[in-house]
Amino acid sequence: MYQSINIHDFRNAFQAYDRQDNFSYEGQQLLFDWLEEYEDYTGEIMELDVVALCCDFTESDLEDINQDYSQSFETLEDAVEWLEYRTSVVGITDSTIVFQAF
Repeated sequence: MYQSINIHDFRNAFQAYDRQDNFSYEGQQLLFDWLEEYEDYTGEIMELDVVALCCDFTESDLEDINQDYSQSFETLEDAVEWLEYRTSVVGITDSTIVFQAF
């Protein structure tokens, strides 16, 4: 049995699992929109599993990406281009990138 949710339900689910700090407010919106688009594209109905999403996706700033992946990107756009060849990029905020962890 599945229940349709909106962005507010999505945010509340993260809060209920004490995972509200895994993604910024903007990052949660990007992830929610990306998951909805994925469902529309594939026709697959997804189950909301907050813990799995926090394991499968991450939100990082340029400094963390450079450190975590031993890179020296100067802009978020450079990092996005590099990430797109390696994983799914969900989206970009003013200062972070949300992407599938690898």
